Order: sequence, then C-alpha cells, then structure tokens
Amino acid sequence: MAIVLPESLEKDVQKLDETELTPQEIVAELDKYIIRQEEAKKAVAIALRNRFRRRKLPPELADEIAPKNILMIGPTGVGKTEISRRLAKLTSSPFLKIEASKFTEVGYVGRDVESMIRDLVRMAVDMIRQEQIEVVREKAERNVEEKILDILLPPLKRQPNTITEEDIDKFHKSREKFRVQLRAGVLDERMIEIEVKEKMASPFEIFSSSGVEEIGIHIQEIIPGFGGGKSKRRKMKIAEAREYLIEEEQQRLIDMDQISRLAVDRVEHSGIIFLDEVDKIAGREAGHGPEVSREGVQRDMLPIIEGTTVNTRYGLVKTDHILFIGAGAFHVTKPADLIPELQGRFPIRVELSSLDKNDFRKILTEPENALMTQYTALMNTEGIKITFTEDAIEEISEIAERVNEVNENIGARRLYTIMEKVMEDISFAAPNMKKKRVRIDKKYVQKQLKDIIEDEDLSRFIL
Repeated sequence: MAIVLPESLEKDVQKLDETELTPQEIVAELDKYIIRQEEAKKAVAIALRNRFRRRKLPPELADEIAPKNILMIGPTGVGKTEISRRLAKLTSSPFLKIEASKFTEVGYVGRDVESMIRDLVRMAVDMIRQEQIEVVREKAERNVEEKILDILLPPLKRQPNTITEEDIDKFHKSREKFRVQLRAGVLDERMIEIEVKEKMASPFEIFSSSGVEEIGIHIQEIIPGFGGGKSKRRKMKIAEAREYLIEEEQQRLIDMDQISRLAVDRVEHSGIIFLDEVDKIAGREAGHGPEVSREGVQRDMLPIIEGTTVNTRYGLVKTDHILFIGAGAFHVTKPADLIPELQGRFPIRVELSSLDKNDFRKILTEPENALMTQYTALMNTEGIKITFTEDAIEEISEIAERVNEVNENIGARRLYTIMEKVMEDISFAAPNMKKKRVRIDKKYVQKQLKDIIEDEDLSRFIL
C-alpha cells in the first residue's frame, strides 16, 4: 500500500519555490558563483521574487499575471547559463537547458517544441520522487530490518499447547540479539536468500513525424506486473540484500499518482526553461537550404511561451507561468530579427558584458567553486599540495584576455583550456611524484605556455 504524505508535508513539497529570498539575497547567492553581470542577476532576482509575490495573490488575479521572460544577450562564456542554473537550484525549481537550434518546424525531421515541456515534467517527476524517497527512507529501513530478521529467525508458528511463554521469551531475546548484530554490521557478510523481481530492460522509443521521442514509458507503471514482476529466489550477502530491499520498499511506499500531480504543479508554477542559442533561429529564411524552418520554429515556439496546454504522459501541463530565459550571442543577428510576436514574449532584455583580465582573476580565486580551488582539491587527492603565487594568477588572467582578443572570444571557458595546459605535466606525473609540495609561479606558467603562445597558428588550435 502506498504511503500518503501528510498534508503539511505535501504543501512543503509543492511550495519549495516559495523560499522567501529577497532580490538582494538572491543576487548575493549568485555572486558566490558568478563574477559581474549585475544587470542580469538583478533581472532574474526580480523575476523570481515576482513568482513569490504572485503566489500570495487571490487566484483570479494571480492567473492574470504572466512571468516576465528574460532575453540575455552576450558572448559565450560570460555566465548566461550559470545564472539560470544557480537560480533554479536556489528554489529547487525544475530546470531545463536546451538549445533552440535543436528544434525544427512541424513537418521537418527533428524535435518538436512541445518536447521541452515533456522533458521538464520528467525532470520534475524524478526530483519529487527523490524527495519522497528521502521522506520514506526511515520507514523503509525499519521494514527491511524486520524482513531480514524474519529470514534469519522465522517467526514462531503458534499451535495450541506447543509453544510456551519461555519459548516466546527466548525467541524475542534471540531476535533482539540478531537486531543488535545487524545494526552493528556484524552480519553483513552472511548469505541469505531473498526474492528478486525481474525488471523491464528498456523504455520505449516512440517514432513520430517529428522524430524520435524517448519518453521512457515503463510498462510496470502502466500495467503493474505486465512483462515484469516475476520473481526468483537469489542468494546474496546481507549488506547487498539490505540495499536491494530498501530500494524496493521505498518504491512500494511512494505514491506515483501523487508524485505526478505534484510534478505537474511544480512545473506549472515554478518551472524554468533556459533556451540557449536563440540567435540561431533569428532571421527570416530565404526559402531554401538548412535555414528554411527558422521562422517556423519561432512560430511553433510562440504558443508554448505565450501559454498553452501540452499533453504529457503525466497529464496536461499549462505553460502560462513557466519562466523562459532566452540567451544568445547575437553576433550575426540581432533580437529585432526575431518575429515581432516572439520579441514581445521576452520583454526584459539584459546585455552581459565581455570579461577582462580582472574578471578572469576573480573567477580563478573568488567564487566558491573557483578554478584554483578545484585544481588544488584534485591534486590533494594524490597527496600533493599545490600553491599558486600572485604573479602566476596574474599571468594566467592576462594570457586568457590576450588569447580571447586574438582568437575567438569564448569568455571564462578560455581559463579551463589554459589551466589544463598549465597543470598538464603535474596531473600526469602526480601519482608517482616524490615531491609533495608544488609551487606554481609566473615562470612556470610561461614555461608551460611559451611555445603555444609564440606560435600563433598553433594557439588557434590549442588555446
């Protein structure tokens, strides 16, 4: 029998997006991971806070307030995707990043635009399933403990005049002794026999006129027991059996109907879709060639962003209050090249600035997930302590800025390339290094990058 969450808990699961963060607090959280781009951070912070405000309004007025979708304009590697991803993590909102160029107009081979909503709902279902699994985990562990004890010491069969009180007392003492040993891990290596259910091999793939949609329909979810559910007895260690039985028990305790309902609700009220490469579908087609469906994609996308109802395997989903964040470099095209109706659905435009040497320096050292911190931690797993001098950091930042100016500007991603080249020899030799302290200074950086920087043609390919 599936467990039903208490009403208070269900409200918590439904309204995780209502974290009462002020716009200033949201920006402060984003500042921990993203350097600069204050205008973009401010725009998304307001959009998030407006969701919280809308949920407090009377339903008839709340339905009239549409989300103010945002269009981020700026070169690659300046933080467009990261801002959206961190925003979703702040509120446990279902988040989907997808390239607009993946879609094609209905009638052409490729993905239809409605697939993004189906993907978002599936992600929300997985998210809420994990949340509910955590809720029932303690109960599942208790149930599994009793099951294993029943296998180790089967319950006494009561028959008249055959079992004495002394037998019952002895049985309970033995059972509790086993329980203590089980919890202490003493019995983990002991073999027991349990029933294992066979699982379906793979989901279906639906072939439609719009291409292949891997919708992952598992027969067991539609018709319990069909094509699966057969069980066989198998011997395994208690440690392994416990994990298997806990997972099975958790699945038994959660209610998939409730999960589906909560997932649809969360998508409708707090879903975020990040549409990358919007500039690739901008522009009017010339009537031939690979760009023929550009305007068609925009027109297909329009009702989804304006607000429509999409049929998914978990039910009908309204897209009216999903927040869409568009992004693109717009080097060749400009936002005005989008069809007027689509332009109108992205009322907030923010321009993200290119990064310079000072920004690269901050990216290397300041964020919680700073590159220097990452590489130091990686080498620390090999017992090697890495330290970067100030002039090394300065040199790496300067080279990143210079290479971005000479070659293609790929923003902060240039730092990853340069750092990999700087750390290449150390990373390769790390397991066998006798010297456990390594100091990386300006001279070392120049030595590692000298040949590449001096050879302009080579730097185009490597950096």
